[in-house]
Amino acid sequence: MLASDVIIIGAGPAGTATALHLLKADPALAGNILLLDKAVHPREKICAGGLIPHTLDCLKELDIPLTVPHVRVDRAFIRVPPGREVLCQDGGMCSIVRRDAFDFSLVQTARARGAEIREGEKVLELVREVSGVRVVTNKDTYHTRVVVGADGSGSRVRRQLVGDASSAVGKAIMCDVPVKETTWEGFLARRYDFNFLPVAQGLKGYLWEFPCLIRGIPHVNVGIYSLGNTRLTNADLHYLLACEVASLSPVPSPQPLTPSPKFRAFPIYGYAPGRPLATPHVVLVGDAAGAEPLMGEGISFALEYGKFAAQAILPALRAKQFDFLQYTEGLSRSRLGKKLARLHLFARLFYGSTSRLWFALAARSRRLQSTGLKWYNGVEGWHQRSGWEIVRAVLQPDMERIRG
Repeated sequence: MLASDVIIIGAGPAGTATALHLLKADPALAGNILLLDKAVHPREKICAGGLIPHTLDCLKELDIPLTVPHVRVDRAFIRVPPGREVLCQDGGMCSIVRRDAFDFSLVQTARARGAEIREGEKVLELVREVSGVRVVTNKDTYHTRVVVGADGSGSRVRRQLVGDASSAVGKAIMCDVPVKETTWEGFLARRYDFNFLPVAQGLKGYLWEFPCLIRGIPHVNVGIYSLGNTRLTNADLHYLLACEVASLSPVPSPQPLTPSPKFRAFPIYGYAPGRPLATPHVVLVGDAAGAEPLMGEGISFALEYGKFAAQAILPALRAKQFDFLQYTEGLSRSRLGKKLARLHLFARLFYGSTSRLWFALAARSRRLQSTGLKWYNGVEGWHQRSGWEIVRAVLQPDMERIRG
């Protein structure tokens, strides 16, 4: 049986970030951190691939430049119920990558800095033992003092060692269409589009169009995101997406076109406050712990989860105490946990019975739009400010007029 101090299951952004932060803090861990992944990189990853500015800050903290092909987005066009349109032009909103190239670059960096990475190795069983966890794969058996569950929304680590929550898992469905086959102007305009109009039809989510490059050719990535507790069926979601794709055709049609682009789906397990994220010898990160539920964005949060996990694992290794009793509560009190909790609340407001009110408020207030984007994207330090500071920034001019 092979042994390693830390075994990270899943070599996506959350898993590699955990390894990289551990190695940055303690280079002596080189050779004692093992990442297991059932895929072989570069591998296809179904994801829109949006990197908000805070993601780039997280990469910079790890001394990782963004070298893979990407498309910069400087503006957003948003449609909200009952039919309002909003154009935001704050600049520097996002960089769109293809996840196969992006994730591969992180894997290469982790390997170069001392992490051992075994690909094409699927975890079959996880057994809790007195001194740690036994990890059985299709190729070998390991023992470790710490298992990091970075294995995505369907996490085996969460299900077998932490306990799966009963909450419904959301999903995203997407396809890629060459820009030349559409009338979409977003690629040249450096713009991405969000369509929240179907919220009025019961969708708890939105449709999107993102500009992207596939083998150097401009494409539009079209998708739909939905929380898991929607009343819409899978067929409903496919129909809404097909109609959105049809609206981009040179010959617009209210009905889906045949044949349509290949649709690909992936689950999204949303964060919810209070759910356990650790047990003895085990911590969860990334989508295994929960993506943010409002927009389903996972990459920046994956990198932050990795940093938080590393900060918990290092003292555990030194003290040889692996209960991780404070991991869940500590994350909830952290800036990361507070942001996730607020986005969980916003998802309930914007996708619940009062959605029309909240969309109307957001559509009419330019200050709210600008401040909200800065907070979400993590620019100018807004993501580090308290909720009251943000509220004051939005309301301050109105309050000054009232006092005057």
